[in-house]
Amino acid sequence: MFAIVLPPFHSSILSSESWEVHPDKMEILFLLCAGLSTFFTSFLLSLLLPFRSLLRRRPTSAAGVEPVSLYQGTVWHERRRPLRHSFRYSARYALIDLDRAPHPPPNHLSADDCRSLAQTNGPVFLLTIPPSVGYDNNPLSLYYCYEVEGFTKILKQCIAEVTNTPWSERVSFLFDPTTDLVAKSLHVSPFMDMLGNWSMRTNAPGDNIFVTISVRHPKLGDYFTASLTGKRISSSAADHALFFWLMPHKVALAIYWEALKLWWKGVAFIQHPRYANVGYRQEALIRDMKLQCCPAFSQDIQNHQPLEGSDSDLLKDKNGRNRRFTWRDAKWPWC
Repeated sequence: MFAIVLPPFHSSILSSESWEVHPDKMEILFLLCAGLSTFFTSFLLSLLLPFRSLLRRRPTSAAGVEPVSLYQGTVWHERRRPLRHSFRYSARYALIDLDRAPHPPPNHLSADDCRSLAQTNGPVFLLTIPPSVGYDNNPLSLYYCYEVEGFTKILKQCIAEVTNTPWSERVSFLFDPTTDLVAKSLHVSPFMDMLGNWSMRTNAPGDNIFVTISVRHPKLGDYFTASLTGKRISSSAADHALFFWLMPHKVALAIYWEALKLWWKGVAFIQHPRYANVGYRQEALIRDMKLQCCPAFSQDIQNHQPLEGSDSDLLKDKNGRNRRFTWRDAKWPWC
């Protein structure tokens, strides 16, 4: 355990009045504290990692087949407006058979949960970056939900889990893997507003995987694209803990570093909408409902009342399409 004691002249920062006036200062302070805690925890667990790896056996299913496939890939982002900015970095992902894995990853859906949401009857695979030495950071996880028809297995639906940094808020929703347009429903970056839609596409994972997401904005057009491409590698001799060592940390550092460069280039900083628009989730639901019913009106969110109900709403249009958005709030200390 590590405790940070603040001197008396910092007491005003922690007052309830200051919280309302200077929320950004509080978030920066908490971010620094969380970073220090993560650093020391990961450092100590990293020292123990070689010894734990020697004693740990890789999980196998009852049939003797490993339930996890390993992928080495590249993440690429490109912003075209209001200025051009792009980057790429290497990434490592695990594709987990949720029906065969003896210990499914924590804080994720089970195979039965996914089948219930997607209305499928086949296997479910989770593409994600597993936690490493006490730290978990995963901007996007995907569930691949298959339908079994006779002797054929068809990728029918996908479930996306989008998580933002550093708040660790999460939104989950269904989408069609062949191609789909989804209303933006999470504040993923302080340099992007909440308008626009996500255009998403992915393939059925095999020897290769790809995921593409582009943002269609009412003013900026198709101004942002992100992609993940990867190739499956042999996992027969790989130690999974060592393979993913510090991978979540590298993702987090890349996010902060690129955000710093955008700020340096003068891209406008956009505050989290929870401070100015508490109904932004309901507005996303309305935009997605209109996107499914009448795409021509998908960008217009004016003159509509917020939807009533919980944060998990099922919307169904006249064509029978369903989209379920489920939000997870920020954890302490961001809440």
